[in-house]
Amino acid sequence: LDAEGIAHDPDAIDELARGADGSLRDGLSLLDQAIAYGAGAVRANEVRAMLGTIERGQVYALIEAAHAGDGNALIAEIERLAEFSPDFAGVLDEIAGALHRIQLKQLIDVQASESRSDDAQVAALAARMPAEEVQLFYQIAITGRRDLPIAPTPRAGFEMTLLRMLAFRPADAGAP
Repeated sequence: LDAEGIAHDPDAIDELARGADGSLRDGLSLLDQAIAYGAGAVRANEVRAMLGTIERGQVYALIEAAHAGDGNALIAEIERLAEFSPDFAGVLDEIAGALHRIQLKQLIDVQASESRSDDAQVAALAARMPAEEVQLFYQIAITGRRDLPIAPTPRAGFEMTLLRMLAFRPADAGAP
C-alpha cells in the first residue's frame, strides 16, 4: 500500500488479515475490495462495514457489561451493535478471541500475539475478572456460536448468549 501510495490505517490491515483467515489469496481479494469500497483508501471503519465486523471497543464493552452484571448496559450495547447489522457469529468469535487473550494475560502473563491496540483493555479486564468467569464466558460464547444457526434469528441467538453470561456469572464476579 505504501509503494502504491494508498492511504491506510494499521487497524484496517488487521481487520483484513483476520477476514482472510490465513489465506493470502483471500487477503489480496479483500484488500482489492477494501480499496474500491473506500474510494482509494483503506480505513478501519470502512473495512469493518465491508466485512460486517465491529470495533474491538464494542467487544470489550459487551464483556464489561456482562462482568458488571449490568443488564441495561448489556442490552444498550447490543442495540448499538445491531444498528450496524453485524455478523453475529463473527461477533461471538471476537468475544471468544478477546476472552482467550484475557485468560492468557491472567494465567501466564503473555500476549496472544504481537502488540495490538487493545492491549490496555485486555490487561484491565485481566486484572478485574476472576479467571473462572473468563472461562465461563468463553464456554458460553463458543457454545452460543455453535447454537446460533438453530436460534429463531441470529440476533435472538446472540442476545440469549450474552444474557446467559449475565444469568450464570458467579455471584461474587463483580466483587473487589
